[in-house]
Amino acid sequence: MSQPFVVQFNPVALHLGPIQIHWYGLMYLLGFLGAWSVGEYRRRRGRLPVNRDALGDLAFYAMMGVILGGRIWYMLFYYAGGMRWIWTDPMALFRVWDGGMSFHGGLLGVLVAGLWWSRRHKLHFFDTVDFVAPLVPIGLGLGRLGNFINGELWGKPGSVPWAMIFPNARDEDAAMAASDPHLAQLMQQYGGLPRHPSQVYELLLEGVVMFAVLWLVSMKPRPRYLISGLFALMYGCFRFAVEFVRVPDAQLGYLAWGWLTMGQIQSLPLIVVGIWLIWLARRAPTLPKAETQQTA
Repeated sequence: MSQPFVVQFNPVALHLGPIQIHWYGLMYLLGFLGAWSVGEYRRRRGRLPVNRDALGDLAFYAMMGVILGGRIWYMLFYYAGGMRWIWTDPMALFRVWDGGMSFHGGLLGVLVAGLWWSRRHKLHFFDTVDFVAPLVPIGLGLGRLGNFINGELWGKPGSVPWAMIFPNARDEDAAMAASDPHLAQLMQQYGGLPRHPSQVYELLLEGVVMFAVLWLVSMKPRPRYLISGLFALMYGCFRFAVEFVRVPDAQLGYLAWGWLTMGQIQSLPLIVVGIWLIWLARRAPTLPKAETQQTA
C-alpha cells in the first residue's frame, strides 16, 4: 500500500472577526440552499401546485424539522449519558455546539412538518413527500462531506487502496494496535491505521447515487408513493451496508452479535417502509409530468 491520504483539514472555513464559520455548519447551509434551489426549479415546472411563498414555508418548516428532530432523536438514542439528561441536565438538549444530530430524527421532523404543511394547503401528504424526497440527498451528501472535512465518523481499518489516515482516531488506533502486531506495524509505518473513508462512501451512496436515481425517476410520469418508497429503501439499504465498515458511536458500540449498530437498527424500518410504499405504488394513480410554469 502506498502512503495513505491523511484526512487533516482545518474545520474552520472562514474567520469573520471573532466569528468562526465551520465547514460543517457551512455544509448545512449549502444543503438547505441547494435543496431550495432545486425545489424551486421543480415547482416552476409544475411538480407541486403551490406558489413560491408556500414553498418557502415548506422549506422553513422542513429546516426546523431537521434541526429539532435531529437533535431530539440524538439526545434520546445516542447521548453518552443515556436519557438521564431529561431530569438531570435538560439544557443539554439546546447545546447543539457540543455536536450530536441524527438523520433518522431529522427525517421524522421533516415528515411531521410536511404533514402539517400538506393539510394546510389541502395536498396529499405523499405528493409532498414525493416532491421533497429528491431534494434530501443534496443535504445528505454535503453533510457527509462536512463529516469528512472534520475527520469524524471514520471507518474501520482496511487494506483497500483508498484507505485513509484519520489523525482524530489516533487514540483508537493506538488501542487497537496494542493488541494486534499487524496493526502495530501499520501504525509504526504510517503513523496511524489506514481506515475506510466511510463518510465518502455515504456521500457517494446517500448523496450522489440517491439524488441521481430519484431525480431521473421523478422527471417522468410515475405513481404516487414510488419516489418516497425508493428514498426510504435506498437510504435504509445504503446506511445498513456502510455501517459494516463504519466505527459505531463510541458511547454505544455494537448492540448485538459483535456487529449490529444503532444505525442499522434504525435503518431497518426504512427498508420495510420503502418496500411497502413501492408495493402501494403499483395501484396508485400515476402523476403526469406537468409542464405548467409556476412563477407566482
